[in-house]
Amino acid sequence: MIETRERRATNGSAAAGIVTREMTGGQALVASLIANGVDTLFALPGVQLDGAFDALYEEQDDIRVIHPRHEQAAAYMADGYARTTGKVGACMVVPGPGLLNATAALSTAYACNSPVLCVTGQIQSDLIEFGRGLLHEIPNQLGMIRSVTKHAERATTPAEIPGLVDRAFTEIRSGRQRPVEIEIPPDTLFAAADVELLSAADLPERFAGDPEALDRAAELLGRAHRPLIWSGGGVLGSGAWQELRRLATLLQAPVVMTANGKGALSVRDPLAQNILGGMELLPEADVILAVGTRFVDPATAKWGFGPGRTVIQMDIDADEIGRNYPVTVGVEADAKAGLAALADLVQCDGTKRDSRATELEALKQGVDARGRAVGPQAEYALAIREALPDEAIVVSEMTQVGYWTNFAFPVYEPRTYITPGYQGTLGYGFPTALGAKVAHPDRPVVSINGDGGFGFCLNELSTMVRHNIATITIVFTDDAFGNVRRIQQEQFGGRTIASDLLNPDFLKLADAFGLSGRRAESPAALRTAVAESVRANEPTLIAVPIGPVPNPWTVLGVR
Repeated sequence: MIETRERRATNGSAAAGIVTREMTGGQALVASLIANGVDTLFALPGVQLDGAFDALYEEQDDIRVIHPRHEQAAAYMADGYARTTGKVGACMVVPGPGLLNATAALSTAYACNSPVLCVTGQIQSDLIEFGRGLLHEIPNQLGMIRSVTKHAERATTPAEIPGLVDRAFTEIRSGRQRPVEIEIPPDTLFAAADVELLSAADLPERFAGDPEALDRAAELLGRAHRPLIWSGGGVLGSGAWQELRRLATLLQAPVVMTANGKGALSVRDPLAQNILGGMELLPEADVILAVGTRFVDPATAKWGFGPGRTVIQMDIDADEIGRNYPVTVGVEADAKAGLAALADLVQCDGTKRDSRATELEALKQGVDARGRAVGPQAEYALAIREALPDEAIVVSEMTQVGYWTNFAFPVYEPRTYITPGYQGTLGYGFPTALGAKVAHPDRPVVSINGDGGFGFCLNELSTMVRHNIATITIVFTDDAFGNVRRIQQEQFGGRTIASDLLNPDFLKLADAFGLSGRRAESPAALRTAVAESVRANEPTLIAVPIGPVPNPWTVLGVR
């Protein structure tokens, strides 16, 4: 352990009374992460990060390091940790190719407004941007990563590091949550200096929005005969599900939850509706409140509505308001504070509304029947659901069963259903589920995969076993990029190319890595396999052979 010495600033100093400590940049980084509540770091070592990893060795009682086999998995795991907890998920990777490997995961976190911190190395500080061809050097690394992060910044002295970390956490948590990158050169991580450590960054104040805009919104909703709420991932990100439920109940307004917003209301609530129900409700809704969502599908899909509708949009990001559809009233607000304020105003109106439970339950029954008509995807997905407790976390994928779950999978609790959002990042699911399980070791976590996407990260089976991460990983196998193959068959006269796959025997693969392997050849067998895996709570791979399946979008009528 590198010895540290505490000093107190003299009375003549501007920082009188502040405790400083002589420490390396690596120690300052680790101490600052711990101060901000980071207890788990998903990280891969490398020469530019040696100073940081040596400091992490000293603090293993306070911060756990989980090392996957690829940088994309480190960032995906941080995303899974973040989205299922609401806390900042942290990863650390080497510069250049390491950070480039992580960008697919960071772009997914960016699309889904996930609070992820990516700590990155750099080349030697006095040689940055000289283009000499040093190990892992890429030009303008900060500029590159700003495309998929909210903020990116560098420290070049140990004394700058606590402020760098403080600003990173402030940026992640304020306004629209999105990933942030910070980078530190190797010489800075090894250098020793007097460093003033800071306490945790302040949490942002929640703002409810402009009072006049809230009044107008409450008036429109109060007069509406058939109000409708369109709820997105921003509601989950802000922890606003109770406020959403209160407002919806006061208005007797059905709540259509996007794929990223599933679980804000339990599917057992008559007011809770999925996108298929939303397609039925939109035409007759006279006032629509869109909250924490880009609202892109109603504005652009073939089943969406035309111009002239009364739309209230509440979003923490002013740039999102009206981006996809012209709004009647825009409310820039944190969803939790904004919905609470709106519910107060609606309640003060004193209007009592008749329950719509009977009508909306009938709609749900029809929607459920429509979803089940897809066939195999529905049968397998519902078999998984039936084997899981309400609090289980399910991570979908860009695969046939995953496409169906985005529309119709029943979700009962907030932050228990994860998608890649509009990035549609093939291969994200398995490592993201690993991060979710690390965050929730006592809850079942299921990863739904196709054999195509699973191939992107199947090396992380090693991580699963090495760190005893008891995720239930289901791989549906059809020896193809199934969606691509179907498109080629249906739209290009069967001219299939580059869509076939050569897979391993997945049970032998599980055995080779030392984890439990199961095979399920029917929905009933899958239900049993998942139930057994929940009881075992051990790293598990379930292989499910599946043949060609119906086009879900055609059957559901959404495309």
